[in-house]
Amino acid sequence: MAKVLKKYLMWAALGAVLYFFLSYHIIFFEVSSTPRLLKKSELTLKYTFFSTKGKKARNIMAVDELRWDGIGELLVEEGLMTEAELEKILRQYDD
Repeated sequence: MAKVLKKYLMWAALGAVLYFFLSYHIIFFEVSSTPRLLKKSELTLKYTFFSTKGKKARNIMAVDELRWDGIGELLVEEGLMTEAELEKILRQYDD
């Protein structure tokens, strides 16, 4: 009985980890040592892990999935772009 319960708990834990990876982008900023989480708008494995190292804010914002999910606000919080730059880039994609 204990083996079966252990097996179910293991599968439940694996399912929870998979659901987490499907639900969040894990963004690595070179200016901070702690990765930031960004909720995905849909369950997908696209851009689950994303590093901003060596990338310009404009190029990061060109990734549709990240832009739709709000990476611009994280870029502003991390000091990689200003609020005005964010609004300008977002206007370009609204057309």
